[in-house]
Amino acid sequence: MENGITVRQVLELPALRGGLPEVLAGARQLERRVRWVHAGEVPNIASLLEGGELLLSTGLGIGTRPAEQRAFVTRLVDRRIAALVVELGQRFTRLPDAIVQTARGADLPLVQLHREVPFVTVTEQVHTEIVNSHYALLRQAEEVHRRCTQALLDGGGVAQVLRILAGFAGNPVFLESATGRLLYAVGPGPDPYEGGEPAATPGPLQVWEGLRGEPGNAVRVDIPGGGRGPAQVRARLVLLAVDAPLQPVHRAAAERAAGILAVVLMQARQEEELAARGRGDFLTDLAAGRIAVEDAPGQARVLGFEPRRDGPLLPVVMRLAEPAPSGNWALLVRAAGEELAAVGVPVLLGARPVEGRVLVLLGLRGEAERQAVATRAAAALRAGAERAGLAGSGVRPPVVVVGGAGGWAAVSAGLRHAVETAAAAEGLPSRPWYDARRLEIDLLLWRLRDDAQLAAFVDRALAPLLAHDAGARAVLLPTLETYLAHAGRKAETARELHLNRQTLYKRLARISELLGTDLDDPQTVLALTLALRARRHLSPHGAG
Repeated sequence: MENGITVRQVLELPALRGGLPEVLAGARQLERRVRWVHAGEVPNIASLLEGGELLLSTGLGIGTRPAEQRAFVTRLVDRRIAALVVELGQRFTRLPDAIVQTARGADLPLVQLHREVPFVTVTEQVHTEIVNSHYALLRQAEEVHRRCTQALLDGGGVAQVLRILAGFAGNPVFLESATGRLLYAVGPGPDPYEGGEPAATPGPLQVWEGLRGEPGNAVRVDIPGGGRGPAQVRARLVLLAVDAPLQPVHRAAAERAAGILAVVLMQARQEEELAARGRGDFLTDLAAGRIAVEDAPGQARVLGFEPRRDGPLLPVVMRLAEPAPSGNWALLVRAAGEELAAVGVPVLLGARPVEGRVLVLLGLRGEAERQAVATRAAAALRAGAERAGLAGSGVRPPVVVVGGAGGWAAVSAGLRHAVETAAAAEGLPSRPWYDARRLEIDLLLWRLRDDAQLAAFVDRALAPLLAHDAGARAVLLPTLETYLAHAGRKAETARELHLNRQTLYKRLARISELLGTDLDDPQTVLALTLALRARRHLSPHGAG
């Protein structure tokens, strides 16, 4: 609901309907909002108006000559009034052509009343409607305040507050730091990460650079920081008029939301986490193909990522082994960011707490440094997780997957591949990092993890070994895994298992006997290798 009522609604009120209103000009502008009603009969009435008024007149101050009449209407147009309503009888039996044509040329709503009406009654009715609409809007602002408060009490966080505000305003909402750095951006549509369809209009990052500097298109509300001088402002809410005009009630709602956010930001100091979540949303959209290739570099620049010109981009994904408390994400983001800064390449770090993922985009000089940068970046991410208490003693190490390097056109698929591979790699032996390009078979098997046929294949291939190890020391299955991992090289297998040759030979012979197959047969080796790898990914009900 917008501020005030429309010209059309005014004409439908009983007081004016009794005057038999006839619209002579500006019929396309009857949805203009009426801020106030003014009645006057002086020639210089325009100087008393501020814009948005509906002017009631009997025509006494309009003038008798065409030049005076044209000048009178032109001055009203310049003051941006909502409409001119003239009562016939005292001065005119019909409105002169000079008035009508001037109003038509300016598309100003011009209405003549064929019957006399009491202007005081019109004023009272219109002002009552305006006050009622103001009250309704204020109640909406209070409802937004209540929903924002409830969202925080329910653990929704700052991002949810911004989403509620964006939905109320029908426009994108941004949170920026006191220095103007973008922390978080959200559009007015449904949240695509909660099952909603993304809006068809441009995303908030696309409009941020273009509109944020235009004061007429924005509402800005400071979020106090409780300090003095520059510290008085901790952050800033910005509403941009992209999809609909911004009204005073939107500022009122933003001011109420700012009061809530001030307390939250002061207590949790979560600006960095929020900025990382914003970058995580961008990288998730990029992976999902919701951002066009030509738009991606500009949106990345808005978020502070400036890769080397023509240099490849390297996607990296870290997946936490266990859910992290919300408070630890701020520590993780800060620690991982500090560790990655030492890698020496441009970095875009994003967090997705709901999925337990950290997404990173690195700017390389060339493909040749991929291996070295990947190793340093993986170590930095793991070190950040340890500093945040999310890895280390008693906690399974996080999985780090590095995708293929390429330009912006390849980043979407590379990120998506790395994200999915990180989930598949959770069942694999721990490594400092995994190359997504070398886990295609594991990724395929992970995708089939709920397939009953895959479980049946594993059972047919390994059931005798599983039954043997279940009733004795579990030695045969690990021996087979190590043997196949070393491509049948017995010396290396014995060395890793700390066995002498004869013991290893006996175990391999027993495995061949139980399976009824020859471990030197290439087809047997392939089938057993696939079965062992598939067993790591089977869901609990599929594993049997």
